[in-house]
Amino acid sequence: MAFSSNLVELIELNAPLWAGEAEVVRTYFNSDKRNAETDKGWLKKQCWKEYAGIADSQGKTMGMVSDLEVKLRDMVPQLDTTVDRHDLLDVLETVYVEYKHYCLFADIYDQLRSNGEAQLNAHKLETWDEEERLAGRRREVRKTYGEIGARASSFTEGGYCTLYSEGAKLKSRSGIDGEIGNACQIVFDDEFGHAMKGIAGVDDANLSESDWDLLRKLTMEQLEMRIHMRNAQFGYPVSDKRISEILSGKIEPIKFDYEKAGSYV
Repeated sequence: MAFSSNLVELIELNAPLWAGEAEVVRTYFNSDKRNAETDKGWLKKQCWKEYAGIADSQGKTMGMVSDLEVKLRDMVPQLDTTVDRHDLLDVLETVYVEYKHYCLFADIYDQLRSNGEAQLNAHKLETWDEEERLAGRRREVRKTYGEIGARASSFTEGGYCTLYSEGAKLKSRSGIDGEIGNACQIVFDDEFGHAMKGIAGVDDANLSESDWDLLRKLTMEQLEMRIHMRNAQFGYPVSDKRISEILSGKIEPIKFDYEKAGSYV
């Protein structure tokens, strides 16, 4: 599949930022300061992300599962009239997959509990400052910029699956690391195709040059925020100095797999 020059430029601009997020995760997983408590910290935060999404649920409780109840109440009566059956399928599949990922990480968290410590409770999960800034900006972008905002959000979602690709490298290790690796591999397999559609699918939108300019700005902004979010999630394994270097481009970009991306569109 041929990619437009605009899409190639967009990918190349963002590839160093994907690499930055990957470096944060990789640094943590290989840190000698890592222990069960720090693992519980990042796992709990990841459970929030899997369960809450961008925290825009219209349901009675926070989370995509509760929001699904609202969506189904609106969509099912209109199925095959004003609601396309495939749109409903997308909604169901998205919530199922994200909830499955929540369960994977929550189960690992529970294995790390000390005696008498309560198991993880979805309703007691909380966001953190850097995550809320990112999620809040994603909500704002979708509302303000319509289709371009939605495409920017889809393009940046998951950060090229860097947490999962780096986490999957732990599969060969024993104990809890191996379980984290297996869980990350499952999530990667679920998410990579979705991420590629969000990236490669931009070419289907027939964007104007001004649209491409805006998309470049919005995607790079969100991916920079993702690096700060991920560094906070993992207890700041990467120094402020190194973060500044990454944001200034002093990093080897991730090599984007154009052939694999094209196969998903």
